[in-house]
Amino acid sequence: MEYEIVDTEHAFLPNWRAAMPAARVVLRTAAQNGAGGDVSIRWCRLRAGESIAVVLPALLARKGKTVILADEPGDALILEALSAGAAGCCNTHAAPEVLQQVATVVGNGGLWVGQNLLQQLIGRTARILTNRNPASVIDVLPGTLSEREMQVAKLVAGGASNKEIANQLSIAERTVKAHLTAIFDKTGTRDRLQLSLKINGLKL
Repeated sequence: MEYEIVDTEHAFLPNWRAAMPAARVVLRTAAQNGAGGDVSIRWCRLRAGESIAVVLPALLARKGKTVILADEPGDALILEALSAGAAGCCNTHAAPEVLQQVATVVGNGGLWVGQNLLQQLIGRTARILTNRNPASVIDVLPGTLSEREMQVAKLVAGGASNKEIANQLSIAERTVKAHLTAIFDKTGTRDRLQLSLKINGLKL
């Protein structure tokens, strides 16, 4: 995938360089006026005090998906970014591994909302939908899932994090991640939220 980082100055932060060594930095004014090329993901830095409504619209008109790199991230800002059309929002100074995860999720058609907000959304969705639609996990998930994958899927639908799942099932977190990769593939889901909605009876 090709990346472009949009900022108000030609800064290339160390975590960006580690995660996306081949990315190019484009000044925001130039990017908003059409400079830069076609990219898979356009990362736009939102500095402290800046408004998404001012920064984002012109970039969304360009080809490629846009992810906000926020100097002051928060749940409200993330929701605002997604509502405005961004494919994700994360901390400007996130670790390279996190930025790579964001790229993978967004590149595969998913939305990145951050682990904290994601867990809140899944937990609330599970509580609301379980009361409305008490269908069993077996009814909505394919029979190709192993018994362990079924356990992991059910815990994800209940809002559990990878660490909580690992503790409950006495397995390593990397094993949980491996199970989730298989589960997403077998269920045709992109991410934890879509899997949770599927299990709880809704489609996203």
